[in-house]
Amino acid sequence: MNSATVRNLLVRGMLAGLAAGLLALVAAYFLGEPNVDRAISFEDAHSHEHEMEVVSRSLQSTAGLATGVLVYGVAFGGIAALAFCFALGRVGRFGPRATALLLSATALLAVYVVPFLKYPANPPSVGDPDTIGKRTTLYFLMMLLSVLLAIGATLLGKRLAPSLGTWYATVVAVAAFALVIGLAYAFLPVINEVPRDFPATLLWRFRLAALAVQAVLWGGFGLLFGELAERQLNPRPAKAPSAAAVAASG
Repeated sequence: MNSATVRNLLVRGMLAGLAAGLLALVAAYFLGEPNVDRAISFEDAHSHEHEMEVVSRSLQSTAGLATGVLVYGVAFGGIAALAFCFALGRVGRFGPRATALLLSATALLAVYVVPFLKYPANPPSVGDPDTIGKRTTLYFLMMLLSVLLAIGATLLGKRLAPSLGTWYATVVAVAAFALVIGLAYAFLPVINEVPRDFPATLLWRFRLAALAVQAVLWGGFGLLFGELAERQLNPRPAKAPSAAAVAASG
């Protein structure tokens, strides 16, 4: 794949990431923000300390949310587009659309779902401010480990495919990935700072909304970028003019 094609796909990936970010923004606003407001109300009702707001809640839930989600979408869209350029034709006989969807599903699993299951998202009122550095470090460590293991599992499957066949090689690679992730879950520290009186239903809805936003983001990106990549790599041939049009022009 030449540099011009890679550049075009990178631009399309960032545009697809922006569009997917808009979809995720809608999901975050309608699914996530109401739960954040309820969590903040719970914190205000159970806390005797009242800190002055540096940024208003209305600004956080509108411009702040939009900036974060859209920048995230564009950045990961560009990274995913570069990964697509490397993966196309190397992970099986898939076309651009199928490769984009496969890549998006893998990214959702490795970048978000696997770390999420170990260190799930918490609403603002949950967590000790003194441990935020530790929690952030552990989360990104889990994410990095998951991404590296996903790459390793892909390479393992490709190496085993000639001897075991595609199906059994895939099963072995997935099993190896799950085994090592399970060991990481077992040995990495557990963090549970949810207050005992925090509503379990609210916590569940917040985490489910966070997962839904990521699913919308990556699912939307896979579909949009797959279509853009298909048109870039496999352009439709121009239709030949009909006999009637030729006769009319003559």
